Amino acid sequence: MTTVTSSNELYSRYKEKMQQIADVRNAMAVLGWDQETYLPEKGAAFRGQQLTTLSTIAHEMFTASELGELLKELHQRTDLSAVQQKNVALSLEDYEKNKKYPSTFVAALSQATNAAYHAWIKARKANSYAEFEPLLSKMAELKKQEAGILGYEGHPYNALVNEYEKGATTAMLDTIFDDVKKALTPLLRRIEQRPQVNKDFLHKHYDRNQQWQLGIALLKDMGYDMAAGRQDISEHPFTTSFNPQDVRVTTRIDENDFGNMTWSCIHEGGHALYEQGLPVDEYGLPCGEAASLGIHESQSRLWENNVGRSLAFWQHYYPQLQQSFPQHLKEVPLTAFYKGINQVQPSLIRTEADELTYHFHVMIRYEIEKGLLEGTYTTKDLDQVWNRYYQEYLHVTPPGDNQGILQDIHWSHGSFGYFPTYSLGSFYAAQLFAAAQQQLPGLTEQVSTGQFKPLLDWLRANVHAHGRFYTSNELCEKVTGKPLDFQYFLQYAEEKFGEIYS
Repeated sequence: MTTVTSSNELYSRYKEKMQQIADVRNAMAVLGWDQETYLPEKGAAFRGQQLTTLSTIAHEMFTASELGELLKELHQRTDLSAVQQKNVALSLEDYEKNKKYPSTFVAALSQATNAAYHAWIKARKANSYAEFEPLLSKMAELKKQEAGILGYEGHPYNALVNEYEKGATTAMLDTIFDDVKKALTPLLRRIEQRPQVNKDFLHKHYDRNQQWQLGIALLKDMGYDMAAGRQDISEHPFTTSFNPQDVRVTTRIDENDFGNMTWSCIHEGGHALYEQGLPVDEYGLPCGEAASLGIHESQSRLWENNVGRSLAFWQHYYPQLQQSFPQHLKEVPLTAFYKGINQVQPSLIRTEADELTYHFHVMIRYEIEKGLLEGTYTTKDLDQVWNRYYQEYLHVTPPGDNQGILQDIHWSHGSFGYFPTYSLGSFYAAQLFAAAQQQLPGLTEQVSTGQFKPLLDWLRANVHAHGRFYTSNELCEKVTGKPLDFQYFLQYAEEKFGEIYS
């Protein structure tokens, strides 16, 4: 007699296997978090070995034929719930993609990433791109190989960007960045003709400990659960999640730049709120993961800019800030502070850029990554290419590599294809926030009195709870009634900066 295994039993086996894989990957994530926060210098080599071992184990577990057969069997079942069907379909898609990767390539990429990260740290300290270039060259070659392994239509960059933003292509991104150039360049030119607002008060000496306490207070007020996370210091601010009940953020503090820590805390807090809001019951499964990097960035940019750089936000916090730093801010009116924190001016550092010029920073990295993948550029003279782009788009030239090509951590991580999601995130954020304003009467007044729970609850219900059930555009259309539309961001920018610059 043939025994037919029930769908519930098969699904339980699938869930158990996926959670075991997630356990290994999250053990890697813990080591990665430690590497960027507390790892002693001499531990780098063994840490690389440990990460390589774990990445190989995770890859072998996820490409095991037993898992593949289980996924294919489940995919044929018709008695699963909608969420279960989506989990299985997405896992099968991920499985078939991962089967393309040879274990030797996975190990080589892990080793190269570890070496590149530590080389980047040293190169930044030495302010020398030449020290990082050989490692970046190797990483770029591996990324070309990866594009070939994954397969693609059109441009090889399509294979890599799809890893972060499913369905995104160079054709789509070229159109978006063309809109950026056509729409934002005239706005920038108009702003240049107006008297510049002052932000000198941001570059006084702000005590490190007082800044730290402010950052912690902001995170808590936003709704970040400190019992399910923590904040630390790192070279480059980031958020990492090991599960929805352990989501960690980092920041960096410059005592002569108040904005450096403040908005990195709010930005990373937005990422962390998303991770803490993912369904705990779906741990290890696609519906327990973020929809995409673009949607992830929409959460950080929404909190950082639409909320954290709004007049309403500082109507609540500015009196407290003046009490904490009276020597710098007592004589600065709220309106002057608000205008100063939203100053539009071409600058060198992406993470410190204003909301408009920010997208030119992203576009430069996108153009460079495309060029590396197609062979237009090599890493040998990439610092010069970088400087030419900055002069062309932003009319500034980095005085050194630290403020130029070495400023971002992403290429040392091998994150080619990631940067466009920063701009996509801002555009999704503007559209989502417009929907929130429409659906939450009194939102501005709530923000002005420090009430963020209604907004967070709205995001939890409309964005966080769905995991990967919807693609970015499907989710955007479900929440706002339309797929991604750049005009929402343009209208937001025209209104905000039109008022600031009269």
